[in-house]
Amino acid sequence: MPHISMLCSILLIAVYPILISCSKSPETTDETTPIEEEDKTINADAVVAADGTGDFTSLQDAINAAPNNRTAYYYIYIKKGTYKEVVTVPRNKDYIYVVGENEVTTVLTYDNYASRLKPDGSEYGTSGSASFFVQGNNFVAENITFENTAGISAGQALAININGSQSAFRNCRFLGHQDTWYAGNGTYQYLKDCFIEGSVDFIFGGSTAFFDNCQLESTRNGYITAASTPEAQAYGYVFHHCTLTARPEIASNSVYLGRPWRPNAKVIFIECAMDKHIQQPGWHNWGNPDNEKTAFYAEYKSTGAGASIDTRVSWSRQLNDEQAANFSYDKVIGDKHPNFIADDINLVIADN
Repeated sequence: MPHISMLCSILLIAVYPILISCSKSPETTDETTPIEEEDKTINADAVVAADGTGDFTSLQDAINAAPNNRTAYYYIYIKKGTYKEVVTVPRNKDYIYVVGENEVTTVLTYDNYASRLKPDGSEYGTSGSASFFVQGNNFVAENITFENTAGISAGQALAININGSQSAFRNCRFLGHQDTWYAGNGTYQYLKDCFIEGSVDFIFGGSTAFFDNCQLESTRNGYITAASTPEAQAYGYVFHHCTLTARPEIASNSVYLGRPWRPNAKVIFIECAMDKHIQQPGWHNWGNPDNEKTAFYAEYKSTGAGASIDTRVSWSRQLNDEQAANFSYDKVIGDKHPNFIADDINLVIADN
């Protein structure tokens, strides 16, 4: 994750290459050229702080202030705090990059749910229940909690709804129960070192998403994924080196890896550790045997008490080395997501 530095605004730290002249030694000549030192800072364009010490107290206000139709990143730093608001990154706000002070203490939250009534008397619906909407392209988030607090009995209640074409998340938490994390057809997401919790179908939709070293935590018996991968789409969800856990009160053999929300669902677990809460059959057909003919459900070298290879449903697959290689990072998502700030780059904010 990027290192955050607090600097006074009057401190002149250039965000341009620094030229350092070399002093001459007896061996040098007048042809000695300056050495260009690579810059290691990025200036935050806006700071959000609940306590009023930033440019904005609302993330939505900071996003609204960003110029439209950008082709370079607009960096927003969010100080620790709980921000209760529905936030939307609109379609004309591409290249928004949000960085939280800490993934546990920087919380974006709301409590809408599908059957809740809007002021006009209509229901929010599943897709409209999200606490955070991503519609702009090339969105990136780091060190943030995205949360829906509607509760386990509220039904469908999204923490995030992603419809921007490409996005990436690092060291983020997605908290909720039913339908926590959603991304639309034809979109691409890369998630690195993230935590996602939920009860039923808590990772769902028709996107291509690569979950790298993430933790998937079940909050009750249910289903982890409900993919609706379009038939012509090469990939759906790939979970790589992920850990599948459950709250202590969750019974053994009570959570399925997934069920197909639509025909042609594609979900693959690559070298994932699965605790005892995972159902021995592994997968569910959503009560429709025809789904067994079109779903591509597979595992490769699963480990743990939930990795019951011999008892998996007959219509799922156990991949060999050659087959698993087709679901590598490079093949699934490599050049289809925005990059993170490099680890040796500091995001610099002004000390208001």
